[in-house]
Amino acid sequence: MVLLTIIANCIVLALEEHLPKGDKTVLAIQLEETEVYFLGIFCVEALLKIVALGFVLHKGAYLRNVWNIMDFIVVVTGLCSLFIPRFDQAALRAIRVLRPLKLVTGFESLQVVLKSIIRAMAPLAQIALLVLFAIVIFAIIGLEFYSGAFHTACRYENTSNTHMEDEFDLAGEENVTPCMQSTSSKEKSVTGFVCPEGSRCRSYWEGPNYGITSFDNIGFAMLTVFQCITMEGWTSVLYYTNDAVGPNFTWIYFFPLIILGSFFMLNLVLGVLSGEFAKERERVENRRAFLKLRKQQQTERELNGYLEWICKAEEVILNEERTSEEDKAKIMEARRRAATRKMKRIKEGKDTDDLEADDYDEELFADMGGSPFSRPGYGVKSKQNKGSCARCWRAEKSFR
Repeated sequence: MVLLTIIANCIVLALEEHLPKGDKTVLAIQLEETEVYFLGIFCVEALLKIVALGFVLHKGAYLRNVWNIMDFIVVVTGLCSLFIPRFDQAALRAIRVLRPLKLVTGFESLQVVLKSIIRAMAPLAQIALLVLFAIVIFAIIGLEFYSGAFHTACRYENTSNTHMEDEFDLAGEENVTPCMQSTSSKEKSVTGFVCPEGSRCRSYWEGPNYGITSFDNIGFAMLTVFQCITMEGWTSVLYYTNDAVGPNFTWIYFFPLIILGSFFMLNLVLGVLSGEFAKERERVENRRAFLKLRKQQQTERELNGYLEWICKAEEVILNEERTSEEDKAKIMEARRRAATRKMKRIKEGKDTDDLEADDYDEELFADMGGSPFSRPGYGVKSKQNKGSCARCWRAEKSFR
């Protein structure tokens, strides 16, 4: 029921619609009225857990669990927003976004995933430092070779309109692209982007993406390298570099950057997460096996204690003078059959601890005509202990 309530509350939160100046739709007003009911159900859940587990003072208490702490915060903030108007309503209502996380408490698989991510934080921090180190190295290299290379572009020249001289010649491209200032016809054939007739490669242009995509300083260089590592538009940066300085040696810089930065280092993150997930799943399975084994051992201890108690009771019965030879023979026969059955199981390769005490007890009690502790199998002798003849029977026994 709690899981269904959480899912319904998530749907209600997703259907909320905010309008300018605090206006609300009819649906939003109706959904706000359901907040009291959801909060009431969550309060009852928290109260029942506190009563069952205790609050905080002993091991296993309610607030000793991280997920219960989150639930408690959600409930308390909901109560504050409902009954204390002077609190910041917007901030308190924003905490309601934590309610979908309550689903984690109901699904063990989700807990395994989140615990894996939390445990992977330390290895991920080391990988982040390694990635940062690689970004700084490639940024410094780019700063040395491509600093200021993206600030030249084709501009019109020798026109009667003076305003047109300040305009860029796109040269058939969709956007302004860097160009290379060549000094000879031989360089034009082997270098980067060359402006067409009627325009000349001049500076100053702020550069692509308003000057952010550049190697002018270490900050922009690191940001550009990070963009290339994520493989988001790295080909555009490669083409800008080819147009600005030529394509002859640019690949020597970008190919190692993509191979080491993207294919190797960022995939280490996935490797760490996968490894931690496998460890956490193995840890959960080992805990399940341990709990199962402990429960089995506890059952075996109780069973062995029960069998030991039965054996002691049998010894007491056998040592009593009033136990007949027939009853003793039945007890010994039941023991013999139990030992035979146990030896048979050992030969078949089964665990001796799997022997059930109930079979032995039922067979023993059946042979004796009932439970020896209620003494229904003693027939007339059990009746001699009671009634008007009890005193004569005790005197006869003392005489013998």
